[in-house]
Amino acid sequence: MYKEKRPPRSEFVPIRGINYHTLHWGEANSSLTPLVLVHGWMDVAASYQFAVDALSDAFVQGRSIIAPDWRGYGKTGAGGADNFWFPDYLADLDFLLDHYAPGQPVDLVGHSMGGNVAMLYAGVRPERIRKLVNLEGFGMPATRPSQAPGRYAKWMDELKSLHRGEMALKPYNDVDGVARRLMRTNPRLTQDKADWLARHWAAPDAQGQWRILGDAAHKITNAQLYRVDEVLEIYQRISAPTLAIEASDDSLGKWWEGKYTLAQYHERLQSVPQVTTAVVRDAGHMLHHDQPEQLARLIEDFLA
Repeated sequence: MYKEKRPPRSEFVPIRGINYHTLHWGEANSSLTPLVLVHGWMDVAASYQFAVDALSDAFVQGRSIIAPDWRGYGKTGAGGADNFWFPDYLADLDFLLDHYAPGQPVDLVGHSMGGNVAMLYAGVRPERIRKLVNLEGFGMPATRPSQAPGRYAKWMDELKSLHRGEMALKPYNDVDGVARRLMRTNPRLTQDKADWLARHWAAPDAQGQWRILGDAAHKITNAQLYRVDEVLEIYQRISAPTLAIEASDDSLGKWWEGKYTLAQYHERLQSVPQVTTAVVRDAGHMLHHDQPEQLARLIEDFLA
């Protein structure tokens, strides 16, 4: 099994009525800019372990690195919610930064959903971010107002389905089954990393079955449409130098089949005042698992 070079410390902090779980590497009280890592959909903070281990000793020395489990993921509670609203992630991050870096800007890295949160937060609270790294946080396809009635109806239908137990996540008989699932989803994931991740991505229940540490309510469609015009207004207000990193595999092409493309994403990035792009080679969407060394070098060079 994978052996951590830098084992994290675990901590819980009350945020907006939820007991928020965070992982910490490096020094808790540092004069250097804190580095905050936020994960993606159906993922956990521990997902960054391989990338943290790949950072150089010189970079990590004297630096505080913090990664939260978003609400309803990992060891963070869901607060009794039966669905999740995207603005809550921004507010949770705001409270977390008030707790861990009061009055101090941070370096912020976000992957996938976390990258989308990071981009929006950096435009809404530009003074809180020194530098920003977006890992495949592409946003969503553009929507039309005419889609709103159907979207609200779908949201309510899925809420009912959730409460009938029809959206429950599949359990696994053992932790090896979880590891196999991770490797099936990401063929580049090696056995040692899958075995390690499985123990952080899932946990056994009272009956001994392993269940993913992600609330099923995260599967419910967002009731509100994704409004690109609003997103671009926020992007224009990002003052931090921004590095947008993508994998050599075209995740957008696989997910959206032409409904939203990398070219359209790159066009949106032009609204960010100070943005550069980079590609991690031989990697898919989970680039921090596939090529942590490449990613660590890009992050280090950018944040230096």
